[in-house]
Amino acid sequence: MDMSRAQWRKASYSNSNGGACVEVATTAHAVAVRDSKDPDGPKLAFTAEAWDSFIEHVKRGQPGMA
Repeated sequence: MDMSRAQWRKASYSNSNGGACVEVATTAHAVAVRDSKDPDGPKLAFTAEAWDSFIEHVKRGQPGMA
């Protein structure tokens, strides 16, 4: 998947003190995630449905999905 033109964004809770953050980009076919400290490193891609499910689990305090 070509991510060269992706618009990456950090959470609004991120700060500039070098903390561990992830960045997210939405493409036509997936939601991609990367480590903000290693933007050229590996990226994970999820379907929109899988990402939505993950976010709902996190909001409910259940990040370990079954």
